[in-house]
Amino acid sequence: MEALLDVVDPELGIDVVNLGLIYGVHIDEGDVATIDMTLTSAACPLTDVIEDQARTATDGLVQDLRINWVWMPPWGPDKITPDGRDQLRALGFNV
Repeated sequence: MEALLDVVDPELGIDVVNLGLIYGVHIDEGDVATIDMTLTSAACPLTDVIEDQARTATDGLVQDLRINWVWMPPWGPDKITPDGRDQLRALGFNV
């Protein structure tokens, strides 16, 4: 999870961990990480950018990385961490 703090949502400019987009991380016996992750919108066209950032952030920590895009439960502003809220307020968002 700490490495994923370097993965920034390109539209909001806040990391995906503090946005509450990471629902789980599982590492199997082959050292392959699977991240259960959602997006603020199912129509987000930037999944490739986020996947590339996640691969770069976890390079050297795991053998491979897979992102399992999930939509249930749906993401909502209630999933944003207190640090994420502070970051969004600093950008002018009212959260």
